[in-house]
Amino acid sequence: MRPEILFTLFTPVTGLEGIGPRLAKLVEKVAGPRIVDLLWLLPTNLIDRTPSPSLSAAIPGGVATVTITVDEHRKAHSKRQPYRIICHDNTGILTLVFFHAREDYLQKLLPTGQTRLVSGKLEQYGDDLQMVHPDHVVPVDQADELPHMEPIYPLTEGLTPKVMRKAVAGALKRLPELPEWQDTAYHQQRGWPTWGDAVLSAHTPDSRLELERRALPRERLAFDELLANQLALALVRASQKRAKGRPVKGDGVLTHKVEQSLPFKLTPSQNMAIAEIVADMAQDERMLRLLQGDVGSGKTAVALMAMLAAVECGRQAVLLAPTELLSRQHHKTLSKMLEPAGINVTLLTGRDKGKARAAKLEALASGESQIAVGTHALIQEDVVLHDLALVVIDEQHRFGVHQRLVLTDKGKGVHVLVMTATPIPRTLQMTSFGDLDVSRLTEKPAGRKPIATRAMPLDRLDDVIQGVARATRQGDRVYWLCPLVEDSEVSDLAAAEERHKALQITFGDRVGMIHGRMKGPERDVVMEQFVAGEIDILVATTVIEVGVDVPEATIMVIEHAERFGLAQLHQLRGRVGRGERPSSCLLLYAQPLGETARSRINILRDSDDGFVIAEEDLRLRGAGELLGTRQSGFPQFRLADVIEQSDLLAAARDDAKLIMARDPELATERGKALRVLLYLFERDAAVRLLRSG
Repeated sequence: MRPEILFTLFTPVTGLEGIGPRLAKLVEKVAGPRIVDLLWLLPTNLIDRTPSPSLSAAIPGGVATVTITVDEHRKAHSKRQPYRIICHDNTGILTLVFFHAREDYLQKLLPTGQTRLVSGKLEQYGDDLQMVHPDHVVPVDQADELPHMEPIYPLTEGLTPKVMRKAVAGALKRLPELPEWQDTAYHQQRGWPTWGDAVLSAHTPDSRLELERRALPRERLAFDELLANQLALALVRASQKRAKGRPVKGDGVLTHKVEQSLPFKLTPSQNMAIAEIVADMAQDERMLRLLQGDVGSGKTAVALMAMLAAVECGRQAVLLAPTELLSRQHHKTLSKMLEPAGINVTLLTGRDKGKARAAKLEALASGESQIAVGTHALIQEDVVLHDLALVVIDEQHRFGVHQRLVLTDKGKGVHVLVMTATPIPRTLQMTSFGDLDVSRLTEKPAGRKPIATRAMPLDRLDDVIQGVARATRQGDRVYWLCPLVEDSEVSDLAAAEERHKALQITFGDRVGMIHGRMKGPERDVVMEQFVAGEIDILVATTVIEVGVDVPEATIMVIEHAERFGLAQLHQLRGRVGRGERPSSCLLLYAQPLGETARSRINILRDSDDGFVIAEEDLRLRGAGELLGTRQSGFPQFRLADVIEQSDLLAAARDDAKLIMARDPELATERGKALRVLLYLFERDAAVRLLRSG
């Protein structure tokens, strides 16, 4: 249960004065639906409203705050003309301009002969100074109400700065006094304010320096968020370790049989990863290990050896994949590899219905089927396993911790191996996989040929099409990547449907197309045609990104390469170069090419090491954008920047380790305060893993 002290923060923004259902929708769009979301939405800039001593001292073109006396109101003669109010001070004249004005309102706001403080953008109009729709008009005796430094927040259409500031001010009034969860010595050493003071200061900065991440209030809040993240991961880890594993010690007979029949020799890093995994599984603690390997580094073979260890003990293993296409691919690959050992692999996807599905479920429940491969269909309640020993999860970032836990609950002391072909920079590894041990596959399997990578402007499209025509005449197959499914008014990206039609003019029905909006069965039919060689060119969106293996595909054309992330381009490039023939990747870009896009393309041309590329991608784009693309399983940070504040992340990690060593149940005074921190940053699931709470 969330502590009562936090209840007010987790109520809807409609509870704030002046925020009705219509405005709440707009606030939700920018910040979120609850009061706490407004606290995390920090100002992005400041307006300096320090009063100017006189009109003559104020600088046109910027915001000015001046004291003026109202001389006369000049009504508009037609609706198109503005309403003008002429004012002065002892150094000059200022005209206030209002469009679609309500005269009675303006007479009240700016009565003739009265002195007022006005603040807004000052403009030079011929020889005159004017201010169109001032932001603030207050009587001189209320000058204190006007902030000298006014925070600027992100907005959306229909949401005014005034409403946003009022909403945040309302949220700040609800700040509860929370117990201090920071380590006293570290807190003092950093010179940080308390949590409440940090939130207030972050929303009421006195200078632009206080908008920087290194400003003490912001730094304190970022550390709070990172500590909540690291502590939650440590709790998940401790819970996994506490739940006893069942040792898996195979006799090696099946493993030896399968390894002898493989058409390739395992690489040194594959052997090392297998040794680490098998050693983990032999313990009576549950294994929780991440297998990172670049595209084509042979992760499936490593997972297979781990699964065989489970089968050798008379138990079961399952492999969970994010898409049906990938499940089928894994099923096909594993079935072929396991043939010499006489092991059948069951494939379970959402497409299985009726009697066929019932027969598969029966085989899994009875233990007749020892290995299952499937999609989310494996997680469903009616899927019962006879004796599950190992869960392998492919493309970990497509699944949350929750799905991992649901699947492991289908057995006792289940070991978990998660795999990813997206090399994860070390920083992000700490934020997302702090609860996992890591094995890395660093070489490509023998026989993998390097892929020649070239970049050229889109205006050379005709040359590319001619080159593709020559290649297909020699029996090569081509992936042609487009970023969108159909032309949209807001985008000028070459759309898959348009490109498909254009290529059909040259290649006729030898061109197929797949995209994310097609149904699974439709997509599979086209994919199978491509695999079988019935079509030579496959126009696609990024649905072909993960795991599809077509050895005959030797050319990858990526349109608008500048629109893709570096790691994603690398993943896409890895779809080719899987057969005997030399392969190439063409990056087509729109001119002029921006600096970041140019760097990205150069890095891709110079390197085929996914780990180097992932680190560079992170450096070029920053975590926010990287996480916002396809890495849906990574935590999104509201206050911290894990790249810029990697020192804070490391400190948070060390602190979390120390906390777990000294107070694993969070039972001390600080421990209880840390529980509040976990709830504040919505790491509720981690709190539930504590034995005492």
